[in-house]
Amino acid sequence: MLAAQHPHFSAGTKQFIVVDTPVVVLRHVRVIDGTGAAPRDDQTIVLTRGLISAVGDAGTTAVPAGADVHDLAGRTVMPGLVMVHEHMFYPTGGVSIYNENAYSFPKLYLAGGATTIRTAGSMEPYTDLNLKGMIDTGAVPGPKMDVTGPYIEAPGLGLYQVHPLSSPADATDMVRYWAEHGATSFKLYMDVTRAELGAAVTEAHRHGLKITGHLCSVTFREAAGLGIDNLEHGILVASDFVRDKKPDVCPAGAAVLNSIAAIDIAGDSVSALIRDLVAKHVAITSTLAIFETFAAHRPPIAQGALDALTPETRVQYLQGRARIGDDTSTFWSVLLRKEMQFERAYAAAGGLVLSGSDPTGYGGVIPGYSNQREIELLVEAGFSPVEAIRISSLNGATYLGRVDKVGSIAVGKAADLLVVHGNPATQIRDIENSELVFKDGIGYDSPKLFQAARGVVGLH
Repeated sequence: MLAAQHPHFSAGTKQFIVVDTPVVVLRHVRVIDGTGAAPRDDQTIVLTRGLISAVGDAGTTAVPAGADVHDLAGRTVMPGLVMVHEHMFYPTGGVSIYNENAYSFPKLYLAGGATTIRTAGSMEPYTDLNLKGMIDTGAVPGPKMDVTGPYIEAPGLGLYQVHPLSSPADATDMVRYWAEHGATSFKLYMDVTRAELGAAVTEAHRHGLKITGHLCSVTFREAAGLGIDNLEHGILVASDFVRDKKPDVCPAGAAVLNSIAAIDIAGDSVSALIRDLVAKHVAITSTLAIFETFAAHRPPIAQGALDALTPETRVQYLQGRARIGDDTSTFWSVLLRKEMQFERAYAAAGGLVLSGSDPTGYGGVIPGYSNQREIELLVEAGFSPVEAIRISSLNGATYLGRVDKVGSIAVGKAADLLVVHGNPATQIRDIENSELVFKDGIGYDSPKLFQAARGVVGLH
């Protein structure tokens, strides 16, 4: 069993580290192991040089001589979160530019327990790749990163940072270039054609990499037939149910949302689509945290998340939230419930459901806090707490092909752990009480990481 490599930590990273010893013992903890199994009380976890070397009853599990022992009675330990729809950019109010937040976001993700993330679309891919390298070498604190290349999108989006495709060959060239420069996944966007999608999928698979999509011009069923691996956001972006949809064209206005509002999630048409996607092994990413921000009469975001924003960005968010809060319609509330119902049905049919928080929209989704909120919303959707944690840990690791390394608490896996005060298995909001986050056996002070990002989100 090979120990995890210990990076050389910079002074800037060391200030957040509170546990850095070769052998660490967490005693008298409750364990939610990420597999969906029932929690186990009064457990001992032994971490040896970055790996989990023992898990068992506190009364019978040996404590190695000289170990750094932490008595954590009243705490729950769960696997570090593996979340697959994250970004390093944030909407700052402009219509054509997203601001990279390479300083604050890595700290926030790690603080919230996300020890592995996939950046599901990049506005500044070189920044994301360089940031990954800095995290891996210990120069800055942050999660393990699966860096997605730049958005693969046709002309017309209107974002200066997104390259407009010119042809299927251009899509192939984009995937090849960024795969050769370190991107480990790819994302198709709303206005690609079937030919462009197919070309990108073929090239990604040629490199042994996976590709996902936030689609509109191409239906879910068409994309599955062309070999896509993952579909983002679930049923709310599926154009399959729009009457008279034109091939390779994203329906105008709110046609997609209106079509979803009109269908029965338990009906034959949706059930048939689910069967087709599951048969083709397409994963679905839940992003309930972003959809919640568009629905009226929802709980406010965490105070810590609000405090993380710059004053200007906070005003931008609160003004947007006030407009939605005053909306007397129930349109988005209905859509949110339908998405929750779809995700339960997809999992029940044997489909792989993943999770992510997607910090976009009008600014109400703040990394770390939003990862915890996503899990709470999965529970609201009808998953049990241990199921929601599995979706946000082991399922993500399974999709990323890293299930032998991360995603659950098991001997031989990386010591990537989230320690919270309380019992999320009975009160899911206890997941917000993060105290320690271990990555490769190094323990980080979660509150201190959160504090370091206070007042800077939206700036850097």
